[in-house]
Amino acid sequence: MTAVIDVTGRLVKMPVESGSPVVYTLKIGDTRLPMNDLIGRDIQIDFDGAIRCIHCDRVTKKSFSQGYCFPCFRKLAACDTCIMSPEKCHYHLGTCREPEWGDTHCMVDHVVYLANSSGLKVGITRGTQVPTRWIDQGAVEAIPMLTVATRQLAGLVEVACKQYVADRTNWRAMLKGDVPALDLADEREALLAKIRPELDALRKEHGEQALTVAAGESMKLSYPVDVWPDKVKSHNLDKTPSVGGVLQGIKGQYLILDTGVINIRKYTAYQVRFQVLERAD
Repeated sequence: MTAVIDVTGRLVKMPVESGSPVVYTLKIGDTRLPMNDLIGRDIQIDFDGAIRCIHCDRVTKKSFSQGYCFPCFRKLAACDTCIMSPEKCHYHLGTCREPEWGDTHCMVDHVVYLANSSGLKVGITRGTQVPTRWIDQGAVEAIPMLTVATRQLAGLVEVACKQYVADRTNWRAMLKGDVPALDLADEREALLAKIRPELDALRKEHGEQALTVAAGESMKLSYPVDVWPDKVKSHNLDKTPSVGGVLQGIKGQYLILDTGVINIRKYTAYQVRFQVLERAD
């Protein structure tokens, strides 16, 4: 087969745009490829063994926290434990690794939402990341539940919700495309009623305006997928540095090939060669 597109560079998470279906771009170095146009085409991804930290550009043998070298992982606020567990935010204690970063990423309005990706789940994101966060998780529908003043408050609300609702996506079920229908507006009202004592306590401590119930409608999302996989096999560039096949669809941050799926976000900072191939006549 002959390469009709052949680019090399460092991978990053795919930029997305809401649409019907969602519009995906693959960014490799300075090159941007419109991926929706490549559905049905043969593609090849080859990892050359180099990983360069997305913060300092240092060569690293292993990627930490999706794209960082170990020294950056240890020092950056973006890699602190409170990113995965926002209820553990320690900004107010004066111990944030980077207070200026915390000002722009944590001490800003966040949305607590319900999504249907592989079933009902609760999640949080900065207000500016709606609907990007929902798309990255492969949600077919999502609805805001609360707007809160800080990331820590969002985490505390999420902890209360996790008594009743999952906070993780079953990525294999999400990629099969068989997602049960849900009435997210009804689910929102039911969950708000269940966590009312926790919300009252948080308002008493942080003020009434710190947590506001969202009244917005749900957003439905569709994805550019021609063929859903019956069985989900995951490609691993660390074990098999050459991955190829027919691109059958894209959902979340996954490319769905006829040979398996690959999570592009997982390989942020990996230096790769990406080709679109055509069979010789």
